[in-house]
Amino acid sequence: MTQLALDLPPFDPALGRVDFLKSDCNAAALAAIERWPDWPARALVLHGPPGSGKSHLAQLWRKRSAATLITGGALAGCDPSALGVPPGVAVDDADRAVEPALLHLFNCCHESGASLLVVAREAPAVWPIALPDLASRLRAADAVGIGPPDDGLLAAVLVKHFADRQLHVAPGLIAYLVPRMERSFGAAAVLAARLDRLALSAGRPVGLGLARRALDELD
Repeated sequence: MTQLALDLPPFDPALGRVDFLKSDCNAAALAAIERWPDWPARALVLHGPPGSGKSHLAQLWRKRSAATLITGGALAGCDPSALGVPPGVAVDDADRAVEPALLHLFNCCHESGASLLVVAREAPAVWPIALPDLASRLRAADAVGIGPPDDGLLAAVLVKHFADRQLHVAPGLIAYLVPRMERSFGAAAVLAARLDRLALSAGRPVGLGLARRALDELD
């Protein structure tokens, strides 16, 4: 009997330091976060594709520094002068922030000596920035990116996504999925979510049949 796939509440991913999966593609980004407070310009731009661990690193920095964390979309509704105070502030999805608010925050952090972590999908050099002063501030900040995952990291990311969802998946199935899936962090998250829903709907553990079905549906 097929069970209904219920709309479950969002799961809570593990975001501790031991939960961050280090590899060649993200080692420089992790090192930059752990180098704080020794940031030359007191500002760091962290960029990378969706699902690559940027928000995880932002959370690690928030815990390390006791800084404030805010999303770029919420920045316009806040007072930058209240945010930009020591120890600092992290702006996740900063490329979604309105430019005047982000520029104001840069200036407030500079004046108060606070640190600023700017998290975005792409490097500032490719942002369509209209305000010259904001472009200048971003260019002056150190920037570090996260690259595409290798096979080992992609497999580890899948394992973490399944563990976060409390799904038991055999190692052999991970080895089956990695060479057949889209090679990106975002695809790993989507695949894990799809298999979670298929397993719930079918009322059985994740196996080869569900894996094939999920790959077919996402192809």
